Amino acid sequence: MTNSPTILVFDSGLGGLTVLREVVAARPDAHYVYVADDAFFPYGHHSEDEIIARVVPLMGELIGTHDPDLVVIACNTASTLVLSHLRAVYSVPFVGTVPAIKPACAHSKSRRVSVLGTKGTVKREYTRALIRDFAQGCEVTLVGSPELASLAERALGGDTISDGAILAELSPCFVGDPADAGARTDTVVLACTHYPLLLERLTRLAPWPVDWIDPAPAIARRVSDLLGSHIGGIVQSGAEMIFTSNRVHGLGAALTPFFGGRVPA
Repeated sequence: MTNSPTILVFDSGLGGLTVLREVVAARPDAHYVYVADDAFFPYGHHSEDEIIARVVPLMGELIGTHDPDLVVIACNTASTLVLSHLRAVYSVPFVGTVPAIKPACAHSKSRRVSVLGTKGTVKREYTRALIRDFAQGCEVTLVGSPELASLAERALGGDTISDGAILAELSPCFVGDPADAGARTDTVVLACTHYPLLLERLTRLAPWPVDWIDPAPAIARRVSDLLGSHIGGIVQSGAEMIFTSNRVHGLGAALTPFFGGRVPA
């Protein structure tokens, strides 16, 4: 027997796999339970009250079943809405995912930053408060994408997604004079965990080079800090993949890289 910690990673769908990938790399000693709330996906189609009413009791069921040592909310929408409610009700530590506006603005040289998120995330007061507190004089453009999360989910499932469909969601992020690197967007915050699934295509389709800010590595560091030292002698533990719709995922080999080479049960 080992005392491998259990980490539960929760998202509305498959986007949280981009966070899981970084956490697994940081903590191969843990047992992982990934929960995709696909029965309620996409969260952007529901009101804030509906999402809170959905996630808080569902998380209680998941904690009761899996007894995690730590829960990662690998979803910007759920984190900005529900994290405070979860911490008030449950004693397990939670690590959330919020738009990485502070590091993006600190990093930008042109002082033009775009935040690419779902419509819900970019209109939320939480996001606007981050801009007020941490923009550091940057011009921040909020871009609410209606379809990019669904496109990313479909692409991971093997569907063919056209460049045009992705570019339509991406183009509003690019602001300023295309010919002047000092007067155009140079940093884009990926404020939805689904978007790094398309990072190679986002990079290729961008009208000029930018730095893409993905919060997943910082989340992984926070998880590792909260768990403490690795357990000696353990290379890796097991993994589970759960869909709230109870469907069989059928994704096979597409999932194993996110689980550090493990085949999730």
